[in-house]
Amino acid sequence: MKLILLLLMMFLSACSIKNYEHSNSKLFIIKTDKLKFADLGYLKHSDDSLRLELFVAGNNIQNIEINHLICLNEGCMSKSSFNSEYLSQNYPDTILQNIFLGNAIYDKENFQKTTDGFEQKIQNRYVNILYKVSAGEIYFKDKKNKILFKIKDIK
Repeated sequence: MKLILLLLMMFLSACSIKNYEHSNSKLFIIKTDKLKFADLGYLKHSDDSLRLELFVAGNNIQNIEINHLICLNEGCMSKSSFNSEYLSQNYPDTILQNIFLGNAIYDKENFQKTTDGFEQKIQNRYVNILYKVSAGEIYFKDKKNKILFKIKDIK
């Protein structure tokens, strides 16, 4: 019984309140088959977790929390399950967190340094990705899977 209670507490703590070291307001454009959003959001993160709060007309409409699971308003799931349901099953588990933080994806495959950031072009039979990170903007587009993330700093 104690083991079941301990496992239940560990599972429920995946979406518990975290202390975030960094918080930034940004303009988000997210287009996937299941997620469509274009408005203000707040990106909060620490070393081991990330929280995205999305707003429309000042109302919080969706929270996405990433740590060892990905939690939405509807509940939590593994990163691979989230990718299969909301993005592409062929993406690595860390792709969403790396995009939101502006980190390289796909183990820096085709990584090209630019004057104010970097660019990656990844193309195979499953993806056709253009990923650019520059000062103040993150751009991710997968033409094959019809996915777009555009994140801009608000000045």
